[in-house]
Amino acid sequence: MNSVKYGLVGIGNTINSAWPYHYVGCKDNPKIEFVSVYDINQKKAAKLAKIFKLKTFDSYENLLESDIDAVLIMVPHHAHEEVVIEAAKAGKHILCEKPMATTLEGCDKMIKATKKARVKFMIAENHRFLPAHQGIHNFVNEGTIGKVFMIRSYEGVPEVHNVNNPESWKADPIKAGGGALMDMGVHKFATFNWILNDTVDSAYCWITKQLTKLPEKAEDNAFIFLKYKSGVIAECVLSFTVNAPPSNQFEVYGTEGTLVENHDWDNPIKIYTPHKLDAYKSKGWYFPKINHGPFPTYYHISMGNEDAYFTDCILEDKEPEFTPEHAKEAVATVLLAYLSAINGRTTSMSELLDFYKTKGTKSILGQLGKGVQENYILD
Repeated sequence: MNSVKYGLVGIGNTINSAWPYHYVGCKDNPKIEFVSVYDINQKKAAKLAKIFKLKTFDSYENLLESDIDAVLIMVPHHAHEEVVIEAAKAGKHILCEKPMATTLEGCDKMIKATKKARVKFMIAENHRFLPAHQGIHNFVNEGTIGKVFMIRSYEGVPEVHNVNNPESWKADPIKAGGGALMDMGVHKFATFNWILNDTVDSAYCWITKQLTKLPEKAEDNAFIFLKYKSGVIAECVLSFTVNAPPSNQFEVYGTEGTLVENHDWDNPIKIYTPHKLDAYKSKGWYFPKINHGPFPTYYHISMGNEDAYFTDCILEDKEPEFTPEHAKEAVATVLLAYLSAINGRTTSMSELLDFYKTKGTKSILGQLGKGVQENYILD
């Protein structure tokens, strides 16, 4: 077996869907073959199939009965659980877009099903495979900036058209699992946890609607403050209402230096450190060479790396280092932040776990309206 045949499940309804980034990132990889597609919207599936020379199926069951080796799942968040479990039962390896699920119970069922079926299962957390973030991970763990004590992070995307569309699942508390926090927070928290090799102890969160009028939708902006078990503190700002291309920024502060990252820069990382680095230096800052490009290039690079890595896991029969349990931790941090917003106070991870055992985490999503401050500022 020299390559892996993938079936696409769900193709998205917006220009921001994941498929184009996967395609561009993988089109020159001979180990990856996108061969077929199923989407509930048969017309859209047929159109995509014609462009990319894919075989279409009229049901998910028929796609799973075909000779594909794996599925790339890109359906709305609430459907991840069911679609992953069905793929596992069919013995297909599974690469599923984030978030893993919208509840911890859903994550548990997916883990149980994929372990029982003995298939490879990874959440498509492209931030874990972005060279800039891999560089940050390495510099931090090599002690380049000393002991980390604080992180600041930001991600903003232009999603106003979707969150104000009643027919879109974006920012629907149940279908999407919330708004900007669930959609982008899992990226940030999976990355934080990995870089710090740590887990969250407590969170304080503030979620608002700035430009979203629809009462049935969740937050379009979120501010989250985290305390890690080690004592590291982290700030995360997430926005659906940015009138600019998608952007990410990351700052890491240590006892011996500072690291700053901005996805909009051609060379995305600069480091202030007393340690000598093999990198260009200017005004005290080092600028290491990183494979990168401003949006959308970094999406293509990270998704290509992610898909190539998972494909190699299948071909070499090895388990992904980014485990489903890691993806579940990111979802848990999102739900903890939501519980904090509902409580109106700092909330501990132990409180979330008690909630998980007694009431179930889906009930958190049902209460999101209590935690959202409506600051709608336009007529």
